[in-house]
Amino acid sequence: MSAARTEYPRPQFRRDDWQTLNGEWSFAFDDRRAGLKEKWQKSKEPFARTIQVPFPFESKLSGIGETEFHSVVWYSRSFQVPQAWAGRRIVLHFGAADYQTSVWVNGELAVTHEGGHTPFFADITDLLRAADNRVTVRCEDNPLDLEMPRGKQYWKEKSASIFYTRTTGIWQPVWLEAVPERHLAKVRLTPDLDRREIAFQAIVNGYDAGVKLRLRTVIAFEGRELAADEYEVTGPIVARSIRLRELRDHGPVRQWSPETPNLYDISFTLFEGGQPADRVDSYFGMRKVSIENGRLCLNNRPYFLRFALDQGYFPDGILTGPSDEAYRKDVELAKQMGFNGVRKHQKVEDPRFLYWADKLGLLVWGEMANAYDYSAEYVRRITREWQEAVDRDYNHPCIMAWVPLNESWGVPDIQLDAQQQHHARTLYHLTKSLDSTRPVVSNDGWEMVETDLFAIHDYQWRRDVLERTYADAETAVTSLPANRQLAVGGHAYAGQPILVTEFGGIAFKQSEWEGWGYSGASDEADFLRRLRDVVAPLVTSPVVQGFCYTQLTDVEQEINGLLTYERKPKAPLEKIREIIEMKRY
Repeated sequence: MSAARTEYPRPQFRRDDWQTLNGEWSFAFDDRRAGLKEKWQKSKEPFARTIQVPFPFESKLSGIGETEFHSVVWYSRSFQVPQAWAGRRIVLHFGAADYQTSVWVNGELAVTHEGGHTPFFADITDLLRAADNRVTVRCEDNPLDLEMPRGKQYWKEKSASIFYTRTTGIWQPVWLEAVPERHLAKVRLTPDLDRREIAFQAIVNGYDAGVKLRLRTVIAFEGRELAADEYEVTGPIVARSIRLRELRDHGPVRQWSPETPNLYDISFTLFEGGQPADRVDSYFGMRKVSIENGRLCLNNRPYFLRFALDQGYFPDGILTGPSDEAYRKDVELAKQMGFNGVRKHQKVEDPRFLYWADKLGLLVWGEMANAYDYSAEYVRRITREWQEAVDRDYNHPCIMAWVPLNESWGVPDIQLDAQQQHHARTLYHLTKSLDSTRPVVSNDGWEMVETDLFAIHDYQWRRDVLERTYADAETAVTSLPANRQLAVGGHAYAGQPILVTEFGGIAFKQSEWEGWGYSGASDEADFLRRLRDVVAPLVTSPVVQGFCYTQLTDVEQEINGLLTYERKPKAPLEKIREIIEMKRY
C-alpha cells in the first residue's frame, strides 16, 4: 500500500499552517441505509473497516478494492489541532467527494455538499474540543442515477465500452488549515498581457469596518522582487491592478506558454492593526488566449494545438493519482511525445495536475464531467457544479478553454429539442459570464449551438478520406462524423477556428490488458504508420488549427493509448514526437 498523499493540496492558494488528514480512516458500507437512523455520526467508536484516504474504496490503493455497488459509505477518524493554532479559526477542507456528502465534527453537523468533483470546506472552530476530536463523513452516490454529473463512471458493475470503474466517496485530499478571524477567502487573478498588468480581486472574510486592515501584495520572478503595493482594505472585496514593467515582447521572456512556462510568484499579506495576520502565496502566468480574424492565438500569435485526450485514470487509484509524482509524470510524458496540451476528458482534474501543467508548460482544456439524461434536476445539478469548477480553476494559466458539454451527453435530444438547445446555450453564456478571457465550446464534438471553437470528433482512420474532409472549411464543417450534424438549433459555422478534438484511437495491445480501439495496429511499425496517417492530414490541412489525439494512455478496457495504462510507451517517445510535431507545410 502506498504512503499517504502529503503534498499541499491547493497549490495556488498556499498557507503555512495546515495539516493533512489523508491516511488511514475507519470505514463502513451502509447498504441498509441505517447510519442516519442509528446516528453513526454520534458514535465515538471507529467503524469496523479501514480505508486509505483519499483513495475511493473501489481502488486498490484504498486497501479495499471492491467494485460492487455500495451507494452509501461512512468514514471516521480522530484528530488533534496543534496547540500553536490556538486563538485562530480552524477550517476543514475536502478536495472532492462523490456525490452527496455530510460532515460531522464531534457529532455536530459541520457542512453538507452536493457534487462529486468540486471542493468544499467548513469552519469547525466552534465544534472543537480541547483534546481529541472526531470527524465523521457520510457519502451517498447512486450509481444508477443518470441525471447526476458523473463523467466516465459506469452505472453497471463491470466496466465496458467507453465507461470505467466508479468512484464513490472521498477521492481528493482532506486537510485542516488555521486562519485568523479576518482572513483572505479567495483571490481571483486575471492577467492582461496587452496592458502588461495583473488584475486581482481579493475577498476578505470577517471584514469589519471598525477594524483597520491593510493588504500588501508582492510580485516576484525567479526570486527577484518586481513590484509591491500596499493599500487600506475598505470593504470585503479588494480589486487592484499592478503593472509589470519588465514584461516586454522583445527582451527578457516573461510570457507563459508551453514553450516558456514563466510563472510569477505573488504573495498577499493581510495586516490588522499594523501586524501581519494572514498570508497567502500564489502564482500566475502572463498569457492571453484570443481569436483574431478566425485564428486561434496564444499571446497574440497564431498557435497550432497539438493535444492528447487525457482521461486522468490510474490503474490502482482510478480517478485519484497514486502520488503527486504521478501527476507530474503524466505532464512530462505528454510533453516528451510532442504535445503542447491535453484535453482533460470528463473529469475536473486534481489541482496538483494543473499545478504541474502550469509549472512545466502544458495547455489544458477544462471539461465538466457530464451526466447522461436530461431533466430539470440534471440542469440544477450541472449548473451549480460547473460554476464551482470554473471558479476553482480560474487562476491556472494552463487552462485555455472551457468545455461544459461533450458529445451531447446530458442533452441526448439536442438535435431537435429546443429546450436542450437552450440549456447548451445557457451553459455557454454562463461560462462566458464567469470568465471572459477564455474560449468556450458549447458541445464538444458535434451538435454545437453558440460556440467559440468549432470542435469536431472524427475517428476516420483512412488517410485519403481525412485529407479530402479537411481540404477546405466547407467540406470540414459539412461532414457528418458519427452521422451527427455539427451545428444545430439554427446555428451554422460562422468562421470559428476549426479543430479536430477527438480522432485516432488506434488500438495497440502492449500489456496484459484486453480491450478495443477505433482501429487496430499489428505491431510497432504498423502503429506508427497508422498514427502518421491520421495526424498528417490534420497538420497539413489549410483550415484545421489544432487536434486532440485519442488518447494519452490506455484506460481499463480501452487500449487505444500512446502509453499503456501503467504509462509505458507503446513506441519510442522520440518516434511519436516526430509524428506529433511534424511541420505543417
